[in-house]
Formats: sequence, C-alpha cells, structure tokens
Amino acid sequence: MAIPETHSFAPWNTSAYRAPDQSPGFRLWRDFLHWQRSLNTVLRPLGLTQPQFAILAVCAWLSRKDGFTTQQQVALLTNMDRMHISQIVSRLERDRLLKRNVGDADNRVKRITLTDAGEVKLRAALPLVEKHDRSFAASRRKSQPLLGEADPSSTI
Repeated sequence: MAIPETHSFAPWNTSAYRAPDQSPGFRLWRDFLHWQRSLNTVLRPLGLTQPQFAILAVCAWLSRKDGFTTQQQVALLTNMDRMHISQIVSRLERDRLLKRNVGDADNRVKRITLTDAGEVKLRAALPLVEKHDRSFAASRRKSQPLLGEADPSSTI
C-alpha cells in the first residue's frame, strides 16, 4: 500500500475575512442551525420538527381565505425546494395532520388543508415556537454582534 504524498500548501488566505465568525454568511448559517436544533428540541414533545411546523403554519396562513392552499404556494412563500415540501407534506399527511387532494381544474395541482388534528397540533406548537423565537433572538442580541459586524476577538 502506497503512502500518499504530503503536500506543503501556502496558507489559505483568499477570503476577505480573517476568520469564519467574521463572515455574515457563515454566522447566519451557524445561527440558523443553532436556532433549528433548539426549536426541534422544543417541538419534539409534540412530534414535530421545525420544517414540519413551518409547513403547517404556512399552510394555515395561506388557507385563511379559501380553506386550502397548494404545495406550489407553500414553496413560493417558504422558498423551500418543492421536492422537500412534497416529502414533508407526505409525512404530515401520513400523520393525519394535513390532507392532500388534487385540484379541481388541474390534476397536477396539489391542494393541501390542515386536518382538525393538524389545527390542534399547530395551536399547541405556535405559542411554544413564538416564545422560543423571542428568547433565541434576545440571547443572540446579548451574546453576538449584529449580523455583518466583525467580532475582533474571533479566531479559528
């Protein structure tokens, strides 16, 4: 078995930032993952994940007028991948929290509505999520500079 060659590379220094924590994109991604993990912990006793909650909440919001929405409308509002939404909706349908029907005029349109159980679950989850979000935002303001501001103490 051959031993791979070791290469000596020059230090990687093409970034405009001295450290990852100085990059607004990196910090946003890291904060999002932290927010999502902590919200999943809050939602776990209800049997929901953050993406499932988001789909339920958006579905409820969009269906206020007509009593239903479509997967396409959910995709447009959330900016989530349509295939990902379809997978989450399938799971929520299997859990009897959403109901999916084909549209009257177009069989390709997937109309989705909350079931009674979905509405009960959403009503239980919403105050928990809103409390979590307020707490999370307050803790970020105290411990982190605003997004885009460099933290001079940051190092890799």
